[in-house]
Amino acid sequence: MPALKLFGRKWLAATDDLVYPGLFEIFIRIVWLVLVGVACQRYYGETWKCRSGGDLVRIFLVGELAILAAATILIVFIVNHSARGSIADTYARRYVQPLLTVKILLIPFEIVWNVLGTIWLFSDSVECSPEHYTIGVVEALVLFDWVLVGLTIFGLALIFDPLGSLSLKDKELEDSVEHSKVSRIWLRRVKFFWWMRRDESASETFQHVAGLLSALFRGTDLVPSDVMAGCVLLRVRQKREHLELKRLNLLERPQYDTDAVRIFANSPDWMSLEWAHHYMQLSIASYGWLFVIYRQCCTGCFHLLKEMTCCACWRRKRNIVVDDNCCMCNLSGVKTLSKLSKDDILFASFRNHLCEIPFVVVADHKTSSIIIVIRGSLSLRDIITDIAAASDSFEPEGFPSGSMAHKGMIIGAKVILKQLDQYKVLENAFNMFPHYDLTLTGHSLGAGLAVLLGSLIRPRYPHLRVYAFSTPAGLLSREAAKVTEEFVLSIGLGDDLVMRLSVDSMENFRTSLLITLQACRLPKYRVVLNGFGYMLFGVPDRDLNRTWRNGNTINSIPGQLPLLSETSTRQTETTILERDVTRRRYSKVRLFTAGKILHIARCKPASKEKKKKQKNKEKRFEMRWASPEEFMELSVMPRMLLDHLPENLEESLAILVKQQDEFIR
Repeated sequence: MPALKLFGRKWLAATDDLVYPGLFEIFIRIVWLVLVGVACQRYYGETWKCRSGGDLVRIFLVGELAILAAATILIVFIVNHSARGSIADTYARRYVQPLLTVKILLIPFEIVWNVLGTIWLFSDSVECSPEHYTIGVVEALVLFDWVLVGLTIFGLALIFDPLGSLSLKDKELEDSVEHSKVSRIWLRRVKFFWWMRRDESASETFQHVAGLLSALFRGTDLVPSDVMAGCVLLRVRQKREHLELKRLNLLERPQYDTDAVRIFANSPDWMSLEWAHHYMQLSIASYGWLFVIYRQCCTGCFHLLKEMTCCACWRRKRNIVVDDNCCMCNLSGVKTLSKLSKDDILFASFRNHLCEIPFVVVADHKTSSIIIVIRGSLSLRDIITDIAAASDSFEPEGFPSGSMAHKGMIIGAKVILKQLDQYKVLENAFNMFPHYDLTLTGHSLGAGLAVLLGSLIRPRYPHLRVYAFSTPAGLLSREAAKVTEEFVLSIGLGDDLVMRLSVDSMENFRTSLLITLQACRLPKYRVVLNGFGYMLFGVPDRDLNRTWRNGNTINSIPGQLPLLSETSTRQTETTILERDVTRRRYSKVRLFTAGKILHIARCKPASKEKKKKQKNKEKRFEMRWASPEEFMELSVMPRMLLDHLPENLEESLAILVKQQDEFIR
């Protein structure tokens, strides 16, 4: 970093991104250089005996040999210079841009020589009797060159930055006109997904997504590889700080407990591990046939076939099912995972548009409840709904004035409520089962929607309950979140990313990323390589100390450019923190996780038990009640994605139920 500048514009790549692609290309070109050299040695003398086209063959062989040799030498220099300096030290890599420009200018010559090779092989202009080896080499070389040219053009298209021609200064960045320009670019990017444009909430959602992405990245000079390297460095930095606090006895681990009776002693009866595990299984069922195939790749389709209804669109059915296919694949997935009969599924909507999430209404005789199960994120539309994270007014009955919530989820909850009212789903359900209670549940995005939908319909059904799993952090303002503690149980596992993901945590993460990249003294290729090692073997102690320049303090040296899109060559950590980009806030209101939060963690074995680790591999979990403020920091942890997966949370609840039974015995 900063971004690479070629032909008068910036690109979504940096001068230190060329090490590994360059090494791969060097290997390929050396192989072809050897093969073409052997072809010239064995065949060049025979070209003088060609009846026609001998000059063309000689020009092609010699020219191809020269181009391959020149390109290989050039790439060696590019890789050598790209590997120099730390991530922020662009002065050490000052020759990469001119070298890369020359490399790109060689592409037209490669195309011309490839055309000559194509003419030799596929036209009558050349009448020679070459050896079989030479023809094979030339055919493969021509094919390889066309593929390489295509990949080069495709790569340039990938790193093309539509904002690269803009030259922005601080005053311009602060100006709303420039902000609107950047927002329009992001709007065009998200609207590239043309099949979403006709969705009912498409225009409003795209506007909010574009505004958020613009606020996060406007004024920075980050490229995608910087974010990847920054995540690796943040993991090392956070671990180093953790060990230092532990050494100074300043780190107090929250008190967890394995005894569920003690944990739920002061909680209402409906908050229990058994019910939570049951509703988690129903939340998983809402993911439908895709989750069946995901968990059972080989046999999943056979399980689905048992529940499918062929030509269902031509049959008369009692249950109301919206937007399923003709074989009811989505409904069959729900029945397969939930083990419910078709008569127990009262309503199912599988319509998946922007801010319109599939959900199922079932009659659960085990808990004597009518359950609304809302699916979590599974499609690109769902992800865009998640990203539409602006705060908006949300004041249902019983909430304090000025309450705010996640904009995309507010729209989604109101869409579900509209469908429930349109088809009179709940009225019909309670006519059939008048003594049943109402429960809402969901995982991830479904959890957030369940909380908001429950808040909207609670005046009608004051005794409803919500079981929310892996609830997103940026959901409700603090006072509104306190209200939901009366009827919402939120459950999360370990280092779950989504439970810590909000606009506020993303903005803080961006600031930490900028500072950490500036502090690193290793080249990016080393950081990326180390990252793969950390995934396999963890972070070694030596890397905790050698990564940083003068500890955590950032001192500029001549030749280093800042992380922000400025022209200054000197800055300190304090200066970075005071810059507009790190202080800019997209949302003026902090949003929190809703409900009473039960946090589950893996039991860490004591030192004596570690020796017996190989003998006892049984997983054990512990839990505690947590506050929303504990989930406002986005940390880079090895299991932050795995802990969000619904099957892992379901497994932890199942083990906790088993542990509870052991305690009772």
